[in-house]
Amino acid sequence: MSGPGSPPPINPISNPMVGNPMIRRMAAMLLATGLLFGGIFGYHAFKARRQRQALAAFRPPPVAVSAAKAGYLVWLPWIRAVGSLRAVRGVDVTSEVSGLVRGVYFKSGGMAAKNQALVQLNADSDIALLHSLQAAARLAGSVYERDRKQFAAQAVSKATLDADAADLKSKLAQVEAQEAVVEKKTIRAPFAGTLGITTVNPGQFINPGEKIVTLQSLDLLYADFYLPQQEVSRIRAGQKVVAETDAWPGLEFRGRITSINPRVDPATRNVEVEAALRNPRHRLLPGMYAVIKVQAGAARRYLTLPQTALTYNPYGETVFVIERHGRGPNGKPAFIARQAFVTTDGTRDGQVAVLSGIREGALVVTSGQLKLRNGSPVAIESVRPVGNPKPAARPPDG
Repeated sequence: MSGPGSPPPINPISNPMVGNPMIRRMAAMLLATGLLFGGIFGYHAFKARRQRQALAAFRPPPVAVSAAKAGYLVWLPWIRAVGSLRAVRGVDVTSEVSGLVRGVYFKSGGMAAKNQALVQLNADSDIALLHSLQAAARLAGSVYERDRKQFAAQAVSKATLDADAADLKSKLAQVEAQEAVVEKKTIRAPFAGTLGITTVNPGQFINPGEKIVTLQSLDLLYADFYLPQQEVSRIRAGQKVVAETDAWPGLEFRGRITSINPRVDPATRNVEVEAALRNPRHRLLPGMYAVIKVQAGAARRYLTLPQTALTYNPYGETVFVIERHGRGPNGKPAFIARQAFVTTDGTRDGQVAVLSGIREGALVVTSGQLKLRNGSPVAIESVRPVGNPKPAARPPDG
């Protein structure tokens, strides 16, 4: 029986789910599967949401860093080059003639005065020949004087007197030549200086041109170096130079440019420059190489940072600037590091000149950058003072 508001009776024939157990089981299985997968997806969504919330709430511990403040320093502009040193006067003492060494009158490493006898060669036969030529010259002089008196009395002809005068001159010239040979047997120092090491000993036979000892004047040295042609307009004779060598770390040897080659090498486009360096304590030696720095212009004021503050990458040079970022859990000020691109110029004494990118007084990370990212929290362990206390006292390192 059905009333006026009752649903129509289900016809088992028109609805196949009624009275079909297989279809009911399949529907129940699909419903259970949907509930299972829905629960799994819901759990993972809930888990991901909690992880995002945990990550959002996580604050990494501050990275310990050292820092320095950017500050202005006054630098003198320098041109840097590598040069070779040579003595203003330096020579390997040799002999013009061959001979047997009779005496050595110096010690290796000693000082020699100008014209000091260094080595004496055997000159016995040369001295004997000199005496013979001197006797012949005296005889020729006597003959000339006698014939000159006779010519005045018209006892001899003018031709005889001329022949006597020519013979006298020839004999005197032979004496002078032999005196020069005898003098060459005594080998002397051509100028005052420091002697090197010698292996010449008495009884040794030496040949012409054979090295006896080196002699170097060390009070003043020349430094020869090359500069590219674009620097020619910045250099002139009389400019101050400073030389440094690894033989004496930390010492500076000062001098001035003495000469500039009037010709640029067409192969390298470099110009040769010569500078004289004072060397009163003889610390520099000829043949050394030295780093030469030429003062080229007036002092300039640069905003500088330690070189360790810079990080180099394909996009340019960057630094991490430390900024205040509220307060930490302990109530103390908190800091973060912000990456900034900078434009730099020259370097010296471990400092680099910054043309743009930061301001004076900015606190910049100098160590610990490898652990930092943009916005990383930092803990400042130490702050380096601004620049070098005496930046203008030394020329640049590079």
